[in-house]
Amino acid sequence: MLKGFLHGNPIQTDALISAVPTQSIEEFPFAYTFENGCFRFWFELAPEDIVYGLGESPRGINKRGWIYESYCTDDPFHTETKRSLYAAHNFIVVSGKKSFGLFIDFPARIRWDLGYTSENRAEITVEGEDFAVYLMDEEQPREIIRTFRAAIGKSYLPPKWAFGYQQSRWSYHNAEAVDNVIRGYDEAGIPLDCVYLDIDYMDAYKDFTVNENAFPHFAAYVQDKRAQGIHLIPIIDAGVKKETGYSVYDEGEEKGYFCKKADGSDFEAGVWPGMCAFPDFLNPEVRRWFGEKYQVLLDMGIDGFWNDMNEPALFYSAEGVQNALDKAASLRGENLDLGKFFNLKDTFMGLSNAQSDYASIYHTVDGEQVNHQRVHNLYGAGMTRAAGEYFEKTAGSGKILMFSRASYIGAHRSAGIWFGDNQSWWSHILLNLKMLPAANMAGFLYCGADLGGFGDNATRDLVLRFLALGVFTPLMRNHSALGTRDQECYRFERTEDFRDVIQVRYRLIPYLYDVFVKAREQDDLIFRPLSLDYPDDPIARECETQLMLGEECMIAPVYEQNVSGRAVYLPEDMTFVRLSGERVTAEPLQKGLHYVSVALNEVPLFIKKGKQIPLCRPAMRTRDLNWKELTYIG
Repeated sequence: MLKGFLHGNPIQTDALISAVPTQSIEEFPFAYTFENGCFRFWFELAPEDIVYGLGESPRGINKRGWIYESYCTDDPFHTETKRSLYAAHNFIVVSGKKSFGLFIDFPARIRWDLGYTSENRAEITVEGEDFAVYLMDEEQPREIIRTFRAAIGKSYLPPKWAFGYQQSRWSYHNAEAVDNVIRGYDEAGIPLDCVYLDIDYMDAYKDFTVNENAFPHFAAYVQDKRAQGIHLIPIIDAGVKKETGYSVYDEGEEKGYFCKKADGSDFEAGVWPGMCAFPDFLNPEVRRWFGEKYQVLLDMGIDGFWNDMNEPALFYSAEGVQNALDKAASLRGENLDLGKFFNLKDTFMGLSNAQSDYASIYHTVDGEQVNHQRVHNLYGAGMTRAAGEYFEKTAGSGKILMFSRASYIGAHRSAGIWFGDNQSWWSHILLNLKMLPAANMAGFLYCGADLGGFGDNATRDLVLRFLALGVFTPLMRNHSALGTRDQECYRFERTEDFRDVIQVRYRLIPYLYDVFVKAREQDDLIFRPLSLDYPDDPIARECETQLMLGEECMIAPVYEQNVSGRAVYLPEDMTFVRLSGERVTAEPLQKGLHYVSVALNEVPLFIKKGKQIPLCRPAMRTRDLNWKELTYIG
């Protein structure tokens, strides 16, 4: 059962696919108050209650004990101290003696104090008075999730080849670099389907352009790669370079399609190309215009994209830089004490993504000027919606790969997501695992993290262990940052180990695709906490290092360095399967705690008693997989 409670005049987010009858907030069943323009409500948490949800967010599967904020944030350091990441997924499920779900449809900041200030109390603050709250009342958490997913609509469907292995880096600067990556994988016998083009493929970082010096005859080059079975996936950023003569900027300026300042002039801020204007993606006309811009790359044979920098990320504004320089000038020659030095440092450090800059942006919503801070969390979702709706109209469902960094519930119908700029840290293997079920709850089925870690220097064993988890995530992409160690699989010692792991992915693709489609059609999850399947098992309810996969399996990746295996809890009898290339070893295990050995070139999987899953023969490209000749293990 889904009940809605409305207050004020909310911004239309289109998170729900159809109208849900709403009552006045006066009928809301929780204690609440309005204070200083904010709506605050609270409820008690029993000691056994688990809180799931919030999609892409830091910390554990159980969200109790911390404060989270729904506010799309460009932050590459995903530590336990953070309260928000790139997405705003305002959905939680409380599971206990009395289970219920909550979705707050509000595109500005929400503060979720889930047992931090008081361990047995949840206090949620909506920073505004125009919102809708939806309450889901079902007996079981999984039914709550299905009710919510049915209300927000079917998830994005990617093409089958998007389940292949994908290699990225900031950046492969030219065609020669891309060719070297493909050659490296082919010579090592490691399967590969996609190579990514980060910002340096563009002409001066301008969206929908190609640097012809680096990629001459780009359309022919794309077709040549497609003939090899390789899809090139270019990045598209939110900021449009301010440059007279650049057609995208000229059209946007002429038609008034960019976000404004209070005086009606275009809002501008520095990103990769320098000063940029920002399309007003809350305007349907602007979305149609921007979506059509992808056609120039589609015409060249491109059939996949990733949208980035769309929180939006702002490096600086002219006003912010001037203020910082003025402050520095005023302190010239002074003996800076502790307070003055750190104040000056914070001024320069605070240039990026400054709240004062966000507060100076205005959008046009239904003909009215609306401050950006009221709709901040819709910006990236609007960019992705622009692309997704255009692809759906021109190519149909399941034809174009599309995923985004920033998102809001509703964008799951247009695209997938990746979990942003993680790090080459062992803890981020577990962070990846813990995000998966919550992202699924919010409707984002096509998702994954940067395998091996984006920032910092990866080690060989870290990449292998990260890949062994990524074998199961719909998006399986290795991505790393400028200035870090190269982490393409063929660059490490004993490349056969990497081949063994990635071949397992290709053997599993028919099964993983089937699980994906079933979850999409049934408004269900690909990945589930053990507690959803075994709610009366106290160990399963607290397990945060294992997940259920589909109806047949459980995954339990190795996530520590210098170990030969890990402890695994089996909530029922299962078969422990080690997968490595075309090798399969199986060992029946009884319910309980076990230590299992897992070599670096093995992928561990646990299959329920009485269940089987299909495997196909591996191939170098997804197009060469034989989906009809399958063997079954279990």
